[in-house]
Amino acid sequence: MRFSGKTVIVTGAASGIGADATALFASEGAVVYASDIDVAGGEKLAAETEGNVRFVRCDVCDPAQIKALMDRAAQETGGIDTVFNNAGAGGARADISEIEPDEWDRTMDLLLRSVAFGIRYAVPHMKDRPSTKTGGASFVNVSSVAAVGPGYSPTTYAVAKAGVLHLTKCAAADLAQHGIRVNAVQPGFINTNIFTASLEIPEELKTQAKAMIAQMSSNAQPVARGGKPRDIAEAAAYLASEAAGFVTGTSLIVDGGITIGPRHSWDPEEGGAFEALMALEEQVKKAQQSA
Repeated sequence: MRFSGKTVIVTGAASGIGADATALFASEGAVVYASDIDVAGGEKLAAETEGNVRFVRCDVCDPAQIKALMDRAAQETGGIDTVFNNAGAGGARADISEIEPDEWDRTMDLLLRSVAFGIRYAVPHMKDRPSTKTGGASFVNVSSVAAVGPGYSPTTYAVAKAGVLHLTKCAAADLAQHGIRVNAVQPGFINTNIFTASLEIPEELKTQAKAMIAQMSSNAQPVARGGKPRDIAEAAAYLASEAAGFVTGTSLIVDGGITIGPRHSWDPEEGGAFEALMALEEQVKKAQQSA
């Protein structure tokens, strides 16, 4: 098993990508510290997931709680091998012309600062681990396709996720001397509650909204289905494993191809500008022949 004898931290573990990642790491032998602010969900996950899963309540917007999480895991198991910095939410929805400073700061604290201090407070417990000699000591940070350009998410979320990509590169450079790798995964449209959770609508309508998003996402990219939390969990597990021992400072886009290019580049039913020009040329030739 890829993570036998390893200690893995997963933030935002109670649902979605975090829950699937917790189950995957645990199924492959890791002792998983699953953290979240959702106590009921986290305790349920720990109770129902096969393997060694230990739930710890942690609000990643509070650096002191992040430090306590890392210290506890290291004290109980002897150190830390992998941190999956996954916790997040949709954040502020206002555009740049309307965003308020406190909304901006809350989103950055949750999506960017939490990743920085997840790294900061885990590193002291990773430096002397045997996994630093085998390529198995690593951080995997969750960014997003929103980091590559506008149109995929609210502005503040996109900026924070772009920051995660640059943080990943800088941290990879800083930590190479210790044998610790740092990479990121960039999900596309994944069927989770990350954006529907903040909607001020009844729960039954949130369920409908999730179904609507799943249907829309299945038509939005070359791979004709919505993304699943397991898709991201599998990518994170690869980046965390010794099989990725020569991979650091980079990101893995897992988006069903949505960032390949405009729809006409992969959908034969959707004509692009070049096809329009070709059709115009053909019309002109036919008109000339008829004259």
